[in-house]
Amino acid sequence: MFPVFLAAAAIAVVVTVIRWFGQTVAHQKRLDQVKFRVHVNGIRGKSTVTRIVAGMFREADITTIAKSTGSFAAVITPGGHDVPIKRSGAPTIMEQLKIIKNYVSPDVEAIIVECMAIVPAYQQVSEEKMVRSTIGVLTNVREDHQDVMGETLPEIARSLASTCPHDGLLVTAEQDVDLREVIQDVADERGTRVVFADPDSVTDEDIARFDYIAFKENVAIGLAIAEIVGIPRDIAIAGMVRAAPDPGVLRLKHLKIGNKLVTWANLFAVNDRESMVAAMERLQPYRSAETTTVGILNNRADRQVRATQFADVAVRDLDFDRLVTFGAYEQIVTQRLIENNWPADRISNLGEQRKPTTEQMIEELVHNNDTPHVLVVGFVNIHTHQAEMMLDYFEHEAETVEPGAVPDSQMAVVA
Repeated sequence: MFPVFLAAAAIAVVVTVIRWFGQTVAHQKRLDQVKFRVHVNGIRGKSTVTRIVAGMFREADITTIAKSTGSFAAVITPGGHDVPIKRSGAPTIMEQLKIIKNYVSPDVEAIIVECMAIVPAYQQVSEEKMVRSTIGVLTNVREDHQDVMGETLPEIARSLASTCPHDGLLVTAEQDVDLREVIQDVADERGTRVVFADPDSVTDEDIARFDYIAFKENVAIGLAIAEIVGIPRDIAIAGMVRAAPDPGVLRLKHLKIGNKLVTWANLFAVNDRESMVAAMERLQPYRSAETTTVGILNNRADRQVRATQFADVAVRDLDFDRLVTFGAYEQIVTQRLIENNWPADRISNLGEQRKPTTEQMIEELVHNNDTPHVLVVGFVNIHTHQAEMMLDYFEHEAETVEPGAVPDSQMAVVA
């Protein structure tokens, strides 16, 4: 019986190997038939770049499939429609194989895939075994996921460069000279040419066409790829503008709550210093002498290090009039803010230690300010109970008013 068992086991192994080999060959054939394969990596902007690049390919009549993770995991069809990705368990990079198998048909000319791996080894597998990009993208290098990518920015840059293609092209909008050198070194090792996208190639008029807060660096990456593949600039911009954005992009809502005008800036998806500073600069036109700017530090229970880091960023790098805490670590964050010389009377704790009602939250965020206009900015993390309560109120209960900057003249219109 024992030899029979061994024989059966050997047959099972052989069958598994044959099946794996067959699936691998089939996957490689699917990839080979796709002319443009774009693999998007980086710390910030991956989902936006994935979507706008897919949009410009569609605008150029190139049949395109895109896969975005972001705050809403979806496959984007050649018609530009989102098909939600349903998962039975935790997400894994094996998802990339399934998406390519199910959606890449013989007529598909381009695939745009957002890298979903964080661990550098998995990023490399995703590139070399699953996407094999003709054009790699590294949006930028920021401090995030230091537990697996490295403590320093150069270490993080080298980790992110794990998705650099071999003998291809790599496009990046990273502006730091030292980090560019790291990216260039990895590309040279792989025989790949680096294209440094120039944000100055994007005009203010280009940015004004988007109905959300778009960043020139992301659009510059799209324009660099358009030039590589031969898409005219006007078509590229039109396609990027028409592309449906990730739900996590920065959109502004202008609301009337009681006798206050409220501008709500959802930056919960932003969790690194550089991106937060850049986003706040974009909000400057919505501030005036009649504005109180309230920052919400939204802290998840599994992100204590990030909570304390942003207690530093909020005071040292950003410009708020008041700060509010949501979620966890409120005592730790409050103490850190005070250690940074932030006045205790300008801190409100509205998270888990208080568990406020929606009405109490709105009273603190909006009504307890002397100015007719309140700019409310949420950042650090996406999901906490208080954030979800507030988002629901802003979306379904508050009165929406016409968008626009907030000069004194507009205050009179909505007051």
